[in-house]
Amino acid sequence: MSGESIVARIANGVSAFDAADWDRCAGTENPFLGHAFLSALEASGSVGPRTGWQPLPIAIDGADGRPDAVLPAYAKSHSQGEYVFDHGWADAYARAGGDYYPKLQIAVPFTPVPGRRLLTTTPALAPALIAAAEQIVANNGLSSAHATFIAAEEVPAFESAGWLIRVDSQFHWHNDGYESFDHFLAALSSAKRKAIRKERARAVEGLEIVHLTGEAITEAHWDAFWTFYQDTGARKWGRPYLTRAFFTEIGATMADDILLILALRDGQPIAGALNFIGSQALYGRYWGCTVDVPHLHFELCYYQAIDAAIARGLATVEAGAQGSHKLARGYRPVPTYSAHHFADPRLRDAVAHYLAAERPAVLGEIEELDAMGPFRKAGPAPEA
Repeated sequence: MSGESIVARIANGVSAFDAADWDRCAGTENPFLGHAFLSALEASGSVGPRTGWQPLPIAIDGADGRPDAVLPAYAKSHSQGEYVFDHGWADAYARAGGDYYPKLQIAVPFTPVPGRRLLTTTPALAPALIAAAEQIVANNGLSSAHATFIAAEEVPAFESAGWLIRVDSQFHWHNDGYESFDHFLAALSSAKRKAIRKERARAVEGLEIVHLTGEAITEAHWDAFWTFYQDTGARKWGRPYLTRAFFTEIGATMADDILLILALRDGQPIAGALNFIGSQALYGRYWGCTVDVPHLHFELCYYQAIDAAIARGLATVEAGAQGSHKLARGYRPVPTYSAHHFADPRLRDAVAHYLAAERPAVLGEIEELDAMGPFRKAGPAPEA
């Protein structure tokens, strides 16, 4: 694509970029946008032609030949692993005689984590990245392009380009300067404090909980976690999205950005939760177990994550998609955003009509759920 002397190119995967060049555009705040994570997906075979995720990253190079802007993009032949569900749109378009697939997906595969998608050292290049995605759709006869879990500050850029904005929600925990878990509990109602303390005590009875990061994470730990991940993946998705090799890859290249929380019984792992450490947030990603222990999922994924975030001075814990059960445990609903471009104006009009009805319902639900949260109403704080 060219225009106003700006030229965009498609690269053969994120692995084709020099890590420093990609990361100069992506920044260091969100570990999922970094070269290490995205190239690990490719090197491990978790994404690629036979997975329905064909890497097509877009780049705009500067005068020095290094990229000044990049876009993590994939040609998709299905809608799996995205967490922004468009199966209904695909089915409706197929019934109307159209081919919804392939489509262009601007995203971090299998990762419902909000963050920037227009990765650039020069914000003025953001519209050119969007235009490049549109050109790929037009040049290759694709039905659409979808940018999922975009940062809130990117919404205006996509709206200005005429993309449709979809609103959804997640549950995030916010650190209001808490000094300890008990300090956090003091912000909750008495009944919720008692319930959480009881839940935590029952969950860890007879168990040892360990936090591992960096060189402390060994291949034996990844073997154990792979067993947990396979069990959860089989129940949720039919088959796991990630390969075993992916965990070895990230263990070798980004172990310092990983927090692996394991529950041990008699020294043997029976459950685990995998988190990634950002500059401002702890991101909970995967969980699994081989022994069913009441409340252990809540302990490892939510309460231990809060403990870790407080200890590290992180502002938030983002515990993944969906899950209204997080509300009672101090996680609050927040809006998430995606942007959608359609080549066929008939499909665009139909989706626009749908989104116009969906958005107020989603925002209303966020407001209602937030009012139902476990936090104390105004008044003097009790003793922790």
